[in-house]
Amino acid sequence: MKKIEAIIKPFKLDDVKDALQEMGVQGLSVIEVKGFGRQKGHTELYRGAEYVVDFLPKVKIEIVLAEAQVEQAIETICTAAKTDKIGDGKIFVSPVEQAIRIRTGEHGEDAI
Repeated sequence: MKKIEAIIKPFKLDDVKDALQEMGVQGLSVIEVKGFGRQKGHTELYRGAEYVVDFLPKVKIEIVLAEAQVEQAIETICTAAKTDKIGDGKIFVSPVEQAIRIRTGEHGEDAI
């Protein structure tokens, strides 16, 4: 099993969620986050005063999948989240040692 963490632009969340559901992903978690990468934030004007916005709003999607689905999920996220502009996001993949469904006690891939 693998865990995919994708950090994307907030307005792309529905596109990514719909694409993953079409692919057969049954569950995901969404967290509102703030951060920066190469984009490094930007300057804004508010009531005549300039200020720097260091941390930009993003959305983090977390999914745990069987290893056989990981490459397709990555391609799906990339296609749905891409705007061809700086700040499109990042995807991280890490191993998951165990998963347990609390209600039934199922373990491993049966729990996801």
